[in-house]
Amino acid sequence: MVNTAYDTAGQTPAASPWAAVGVSAFDELLYQAILNQPDAGAAGWALLTGASPARVREACNRLLTLGLLQPPDSMGGLRAVDPRVAIRALIRRRETESELLAATAEEMATAYEAGLLREEPSRLVEVASGEGAIAARLEEMYARAEHEVCLFDTPPYLAPAGPQVDLQADLLNRGIVSRGIYAATGLEDPKVLSRALRMVELGEQARVLPSVPLKLLVVDGCRALLPLTASVAGGYCAVVVWHSAVTEALQKLFELAWQQATPLGQAADDSELSESERTLMRLLAAGMKDEAVARHLGVSLRTLRRRVSELQERLGAASRFQLGMRASQRGWV
Repeated sequence: MVNTAYDTAGQTPAASPWAAVGVSAFDELLYQAILNQPDAGAAGWALLTGASPARVREACNRLLTLGLLQPPDSMGGLRAVDPRVAIRALIRRRETESELLAATAEEMATAYEAGLLREEPSRLVEVASGEGAIAARLEEMYARAEHEVCLFDTPPYLAPAGPQVDLQADLLNRGIVSRGIYAATGLEDPKVLSRALRMVELGEQARVLPSVPLKLLVVDGCRALLPLTASVAGGYCAVVVWHSAVTEALQKLFELAWQQATPLGQAADDSELSESERTLMRLLAAGMKDEAVARHLGVSLRTLRRRVSELQERLGAASRFQLGMRASQRGWV
C-alpha cells in the first residue's frame, strides 16, 4: 500500500487513496509500520521507516489528530485504531467537510449573482422564444432542482404536455418535492384532469383554485419561468427570472394561492365509495361546474344532481359546502 510516486512537494502520493482523506505518504508509511509492529515504539518505528525519531513523533501527532492512533494509557503507549473503523470515520469527516464547503459555495454564489445583477441588471432575466427554446429551459430548470418545484397550471395549453409530464415524473422519482396549483377551468378538459391525477399518483401535492393568475414555474424559490406572450398560432415566448426580489415575490404569490386552494387527490377510503362516486367527489372538490362534471361522467345534469343529493343524504349534509367538509373529514377528498 506504500506509494512510490510523489507530487512536487514530496509529501503526498500522486495517486493515493489516502491523500483523499488527508494522509501524506510518510504518515501512511508510519501507520503501516505501527500496524505491523505495534510494540516497536517510536524508536523502532523510526528504524522501520528510515526516519528520525523527531519526524516519527510529529507524524504520530498527526495520526492521533486524524483518529488513526489511540493516545497512550495506563496499559501502554500508542496503539493503532482498527483501520476499518478509523478510515470510515475519516471518510465521514471528509464528506461532512465537503457538504459544508458545498453550502458555502451556494452562499458565495448568491453573493456572486447579486454582484452581477448590480453591475448588469439585464442579467436578471432571459427571454426564451419559441417552443424549442422554452422546452430547453424547462428541462434545464427541472434538472437543476434540488429541493422543490412549484407550479401554476392554467389554460391555454399551446404545447404538448408530454415532455413536461416526463420531467415532473423524473423529478418526483429523484425525491424532489413538487407542488402544483391547477385552475378548475383547465381540469374541465379530461386530458388535463387525467394528467393532474397521474401526477398525484406519482407523489405530486396538487391543489385547485377556480382560476389561476398565470402559468408559472418556480424552482427552489430562486429561479422562475413564466410566459410573456402567447398566441393560438403557436408563436409564444417566456421569461426566465434569476434569483432576486422578483423570484421571492413569485414564491410568496404561490404560497398565498396554496393556502387558499383545495386539495386534489384520490379518495383515501375505497370501502365507502364506488368508483364513480370517488370520481364525482374528486371533480366536485376541484370546484368544477355541474355541466363540466356531468360531461366527465357522461351523465345528464339531472342524474348528476341526484347523485350529489344522495351523497349529501348519506352524510347528513344540508348543502354542497357541508358535503365537502364531511367528505374531507372521512378522507374522501
